Amino acid sequence: MELRQLRYFLAVAEELHFERAARRLSMTQPPLSQSIKQLEEEIGVELFERIHRRIRLTPAGEAFLEEARQVMRATDHAVERARRVHRGEWGRLTVGFVGSATYDILPRVIRIYRQNYPNVSVETRELSTPMQIEALRQKQIDLGMLRPPVDDVAIQTETVYSTPSVLAVPKNHWLTELGSIDWQDLREVPFVLLSPKTWDWYYREVLAYAERAGFQPKILQEAMEFHTVIGLAAAGMGVAVVPKSAQNLHTEEVVYKDLGDGMPQADMAVGWRRGDQSSAGMAFIEAVRQIGQDLFATTCRTETFG
Repeated sequence: MELRQLRYFLAVAEELHFERAARRLSMTQPPLSQSIKQLEEEIGVELFERIHRRIRLTPAGEAFLEEARQVMRATDHAVERARRVHRGEWGRLTVGFVGSATYDILPRVIRIYRQNYPNVSVETRELSTPMQIEALRQKQIDLGMLRPPVDDVAIQTETVYSTPSVLAVPKNHWLTELGSIDWQDLREVPFVLLSPKTWDWYYREVLAYAERAGFQPKILQEAMEFHTVIGLAAAGMGVAVVPKSAQNLHTEEVVYKDLGDGMPQADMAVGWRRGDQSSAGMAFIEAVRQIGQDLFATTCRTETFG
């Protein structure tokens, strides 16, 4: 039995007239009559009583009509759902993210994505960049909001947003009294840094800036997340180099100071398995790109006019 035969049967059952049903189906009457006859032979019962030029459903035909309608509704639903999945409008995504993504880009992306794709379930998992790379390789997450660079040929990344870094200084530290700060002022100051296990590139960049200023920074403590780094700075353990997007944290205990061009840029990227992405995933990536552009434009305006 074919779906085509069920559609033919439904048309005849609803019209109770072969000629009208044929017009409705955009076909001629003889092949329609032949298809109904083949359907009756296949299931072994008569579905229609033929009285001269009139027809009516048999009791078996009435029962078959009810079930056929359910089958066609289920089929139409399956087709529509498949199309929506193909368009990225239905499905499930598991997204990894570094904790600092919650400072600016991630909440906006999730909000706009859920507005545009309410039938896609989004699960988020907070993971460091190295953990996200492994989770992507193991297919435990579909996408990652992570910190580049990523040196893995199996993972494709795209940098979507970059923010300058600032110096987080404890509130009562003598550095807060300076009108401007450069690296030379930090020679004898203890540092709290993000661990290289979380973001090796950023850690090495901070060391490189200090070395270019002619000293090795005194690293008193390392932490796995930026909010912990800032919390330790707030406790007076040292100064911290952090993305400017984090400067709303611990504002009562920390002063954020600009070092001008003498600070690394903090890039945010989206990553996925190379050659392996669903329509729902590509729609999420597009949302990340859009919010990243908006944040970049806002940052540029702030740096120009702020």
